[in-house]
Amino acid sequence: MNRFGDMHCSIAQAVGVVAEPWTPLILRDLYVGLRRFDQLTEDLGISRNLLTQRLERLQAAGVIEKAPYQERPVRFEYHLTEAGKDIVPALITLMAWGDRWATPPGGPPALLVHSCGRQFTPTVTCPHCGGPADADSITVVGGPGAAQGPGTMVLAKPA
Repeated sequence: MNRFGDMHCSIAQAVGVVAEPWTPLILRDLYVGLRRFDQLTEDLGISRNLLTQRLERLQAAGVIEKAPYQERPVRFEYHLTEAGKDIVPALITLMAWGDRWATPPGGPPALLVHSCGRQFTPTVTCPHCGGPADADSITVVGGPGAAQGPGTMVLAKPA
């Protein structure tokens, strides 16, 4: 386990699973429909060994699953699990940040269209009032799992 997995922090735990180099891009590709190993290596330009390692870690973490699509020789497709689909909003929010602050020449390389048919830029909002949930409108307080340990000094309850 990496050092993030040792921290008593939900962000650190998530980073330990999905923030290794290449992993967010692998998840993006799976989400947009690239399912096969060769498709992923071709699209990303990633080495086969590194892709194998990342796919194995994502599968072990329950973020993806593999299913055979051919028997001779056996070949697999990779699909997002429910946990994998739950990371998509975070990925598209990261994409929106990149579009705003690190846009490639020529503008955003992809646009998002909601099921209502309208193009949109993701925003995080409060489910109660509908207002923006951003650095200026959120206060972080200790939760039921707050504990002393690396990465939680601000939230830890005094002993």
